[in-house]
Amino acid sequence: MTTSLWALVVGIAGYQRLAPLPAAVRDDALAVRDVLVDDEHCGYPPANVTLLLDREASRDAVLGALARIAAGAGTDASVVVYFSGHGGRDAGAEYLILADTDPERLGPTAISGAEFSAALRAIPARRVLVVLDCCHAGGVGRLKSGLAEPLYERLTTGRVILASSREDEFSYVLPGASHSLFTEHFLAGLRGGVPSDDGLVRVFDLFEYLQPRVTRDRRTQHPILKAHVEENFPVALRAGGRPEAPVKDNDGFRYDAYVSYADRTPDADWVWNVLVPRLERDGLRPAVSGDSGDPGVPHIVNAERGIRTAKRTVIVLSRAYLADHTAGFENVLAQSMGVREGTYRLLPILLEPINDLPVRLEQLTTLNVSDPARRDRDLDRLVRALHAPLPHRDGIS
Repeated sequence: MTTSLWALVVGIAGYQRLAPLPAAVRDDALAVRDVLVDDEHCGYPPANVTLLLDREASRDAVLGALARIAAGAGTDASVVVYFSGHGGRDAGAEYLILADTDPERLGPTAISGAEFSAALRAIPARRVLVVLDCCHAGGVGRLKSGLAEPLYERLTTGRVILASSREDEFSYVLPGASHSLFTEHFLAGLRGGVPSDDGLVRVFDLFEYLQPRVTRDRRTQHPILKAHVEENFPVALRAGGRPEAPVKDNDGFRYDAYVSYADRTPDADWVWNVLVPRLERDGLRPAVSGDSGDPGVPHIVNAERGIRTAKRTVIVLSRAYLADHTAGFENVLAQSMGVREGTYRLLPILLEPINDLPVRLEQLTTLNVSDPARRDRDLDRLVRALHAPLPHRDGIS
């Protein structure tokens, strides 16, 4: 990686005027710093990485560290800013809450969204990733206040903002875990989990890796990414810069299945709690509609890319699915692609009894998991079909 690498890592568990947060907040920040400076992983020069924990993370210290990055990082640098702690809101304004913040005087003692945005804009680097882990809950029973999505929109000019959850959700520390759920997968991605054929961890690939894993482990937590950039830029070395063979099978497919479903209960619960774990347990590589693809790119583009790079498209049929226009686009696209190629790409699963399927879907052999007597057998059939080569319309695989 020829660009210079800079980072600021902030973790605040001990506040002077607020109740303490879980130790996982501090451990998250320490682990992020350690993986960034590890030559076997991200390869950041230790001198370019500032770590601020608890009392060290004052308003002046954080702004000063951002100013040092602005002074040292050139336009071709890659910069990561990681913040784990409280966010706050007052009179419509958003704030990062620092160790010395007075909750009765947020303006002069916290860092407002406008100040934070200005500090980021002062960094000349064209590749800046801001990671905000601003809400913890779950096994430890304490919460961090989150930040509203309009703030992320203001911060994204030339930047990528990765947040641990939606503004109306909590970010969880699972019972017995040493790290927050979000940061656990963020770290795993930086430690080599993100596939790469050029030895680099790229920003959208990192999100594509961690987002479905976080949501798989906690269905009510959805990391989000806001971006106004023109490239999938690198944020770190992968495994010290060692490239990995492209993640494709012998037929050139990146995924075994693209899962198209209606993203609402109970369909989403079944997909994430039953279908995806079963496919992964059997060594298959699923991509899930809405949780794969490049953030900031129109869904129609990401859907086409996911369906094209997956061997089969699995559609989870329900009444909600048939009423969903996005889902309809996906299954029509997959079926049309199969017609052009002379293959059968579409594999339907019936999640609930439906007597009036569209003719183009009714003609396909459908697996039925709505019937308890057939559920396990048809899931086995699904796994076998996804492991097998694509069937061709001339009857020859």
